[in-house]
Amino acid sequence: MSGRTERTGRSAETREAIMAAAERLFAEHGLVAVSNRQISEAAGQGNVAAVGYHFGTKTDLVRAIMRRHGEATERIRQRMLDETGDSREVRDWVACLVRPTTEHLASLGVPSWYARFCAQVLTDPVLRVLVTDEALLREPLRQTLNGLGRCLGLLPDQVRAQRSPMARLLITHACAEQERALAESTAPPRTSWEDTADALTDAVTGLLLAPVTPRTPHHS
Repeated sequence: MSGRTERTGRSAETREAIMAAAERLFAEHGLVAVSNRQISEAAGQGNVAAVGYHFGTKTDLVRAIMRRHGEATERIRQRMLDETGDSREVRDWVACLVRPTTEHLASLGVPSWYARFCAQVLTDPVLRVLVTDEALLREPLRQTLNGLGRCLGLLPDQVRAQRSPMARLLITHACAEQERALAESTAPPRTSWEDTADALTDAVTGLLLAPVTPRTPHHS
């Protein structure tokens, strides 16, 4: 039994090492440019097939990384939801979108790679859909989007459909740039993830509530 426990522990450590190496390499070079062999070597694995053995495909590895961070982020979001209650303020619900991500990123220390990894995932059309669909299965995020939707009830459906991906891109890439600036020591003095959260919450709230240009009929 002790031997099996030891093997299980080693396997878990190997999986963690592979995910950490993959997250960094994907963040730095993009998903397409990084091979499983490079990930295995960066994780200190003598067996270049370690990624396939422990995760299967590259897609499975990406999803495992997203799931690990996603679980931590959703725990923060659930706490915020408990505090938000049945608020009718758009900004409160936007905060529930933004702050769990920035709080989790802050907990990773400097340097971290996850925000830049997420930005790379968004550039892959297949993985972007897979990751987005999986994220929407998480109950805290669903509750947040539902609460936000109730506050945006007067916004035309077409406008909401246009602005939602804009907001997602803004949050993802702003966090990636902040993470890069902190890692490279190019961020303005005393800039923090809390500052980023405030700025993003303001910006996304403004984006969602911006006036809608009236549509004029097209004449042939």
